[in-house]
Amino acid sequence: MKHLFCLILLVVLGSGQTIVLASLADVQALVKQVDARYLDTQDLQAEFSQETQIEGFDSRLTSSGRVLLKKPGLLRWDYQKPNVEHILVDGDHVMWYVPEHQQVVKGNLTQMAASKAPLTLLQGVGKLGEQFDIATSANQDKSAGELPLVVLVPKREDQPTSTVTRIELTIDPTSYLIRQIVLHEKTGNISTLQFSNIRTNQGLDANVLHLTMPDDVVVVDAPTM
Repeated sequence: MKHLFCLILLVVLGSGQTIVLASLADVQALVKQVDARYLDTQDLQAEFSQETQIEGFDSRLTSSGRVLLKKPGLLRWDYQKPNVEHILVDGDHVMWYVPEHQQVVKGNLTQMAASKAPLTLLQGVGKLGEQFDIATSANQDKSAGELPLVVLVPKREDQPTSTVTRIELTIDPTSYLIRQIVLHEKTGNISTLQFSNIRTNQGLDANVLHLTMPDDVVVVDAPTM
């Protein structure tokens, strides 16, 4: 499902300056700043690009589009390349619409094991420190772009059902917004999300996030895991 459950994450791009995080305490302090920033974000609009490295394959899957979010709980992903697809999350409910197939897949996120870690991110924005264990990285907490890197690990009780082993967040040290997300899955797959042209707290109308579909579209239930 277009890696739907690895994509349900709230992100905003910022620009800033390089800093070095010297200890786990520094990382935890940074996460508190990130939590505060996202608590203050009521809506956002952004463009995204996604690259997924599938374990065992040399080539990578790429896609791009836009994401819209409005609290509480409304999230819409519009894939524009290479194929047009629309994903709408409303609380625990999800719809995945593929115009080319004239089909909508609907289901509940919490019934699907692969959704648990990203769903926690979605519902717990502003609570990263509570929802995940925080670790320092092996490269002195800085990403390749010389920005601070925060590593999130599913809590012990969530690890048996989570498909994600760790999530790396590249943080802007000035705005405390997330610039890039890298998800490492148990399968060995790695998905990288980058965001641009971000606008926040613009008073986004919730109606913009709803899907418009033809009357003859076929609706099917998503499989549960």
